[in-house]
Amino acid sequence: MLHRETDGGDGGSRVVLVHGFTQTLRSWDGVTPGLAAHREVVRVDLPGHGGSADIRLGFVETAAAVGRAGGRASYVGYSLGGRLCLRLALDHPELVDALVLVGASPGLGDPAARTERRRADESLAVRIESEGTPAFVDRWLRQPMFAHLQPSPSDLAARRANAPEGLAVALRVLGTGAQEPLWDRLGELAMPVQLVVGEADAKFDAIARDMATGMTSSPVEVVTIPGAGHAAHLERPREWTAAVTAFLDHRHAS
Repeated sequence: MLHRETDGGDGGSRVVLVHGFTQTLRSWDGVTPGLAAHREVVRVDLPGHGGSADIRLGFVETAAAVGRAGGRASYVGYSLGGRLCLRLALDHPELVDALVLVGASPGLGDPAARTERRRADESLAVRIESEGTPAFVDRWLRQPMFAHLQPSPSDLAARRANAPEGLAVALRVLGTGAQEPLWDRLGELAMPVQLVVGEADAKFDAIARDMATGMTSSPVEVVTIPGAGHAAHLERPREWTAAVTAFLDHRHAS
C-alpha cells in the first residue's frame, strides 16, 4: 500500500490528491484545508517519494496502487500524478467519480519523441544518483516552467529529503518516456473532467485543449488559473482551490 494521509471526512465526499515528480504529499499542504472543509481528503505518496520511497512499481501498477490507496473518490493529479490518475480512470473507471488533471498530459504519441524522452530521463536519473537529491531539486526548480513558483518551506524540505535512488527509479519507470500514450483512449472517459492549467503555461494549455477535444464521452471543462505557471496549485493556491472546489461541489450536487 502506498503511504497516505487523510484529512477532513465529516461525512462528505472523498477526494484523492496525487503529487508530481520530486514532490510528496506535503506539496498539497496549501490547498488541503480548503478542500477538507466539506470532504475527506486522501493524500498519497507515489513510489520513490516520501513515505513510499522504497516502493518500486511500473506505471500501470502504480496507477492501480493509487486506486487501492484512495478507493472510490474524485481524483486530482498534478503532472506525473495527473498522468497516473488518467491511467487509473481509464483502467478502473468504477473508482473515479470525477477527474481533475493539473498541468498533465496523456503522454507522447510520437515514438521518436518517447525514445528521446527516455534518453533524457535516463540522463536525469544518473544526475540524481551522482549529485544527490538536494542539488538536483534545486536545479530542477530552476527550470523556466517553474519560474512562477516559490515552494513553501515544508514542500521544499520534503522534496530535498527524497532518496535519490527512489527518484531515479521513478524517472525511469514513471517518466513520460516510459508511459504508454493515452491519447487514443480519451474518448473512453465518461466521468466529469476538469483540466486545470496556469495562465503562463502555454505548452500545457495547448495540451489541455487538445485533450478536451478528444474527451468526446465526458463532460469536460478547461480552467485557466490567472498569474500561475505550471504548478498552479502551488503558485495560486487560493484561486486553484476555489476552481477545483466549485467543480467538485457541482459534480457532487448533480
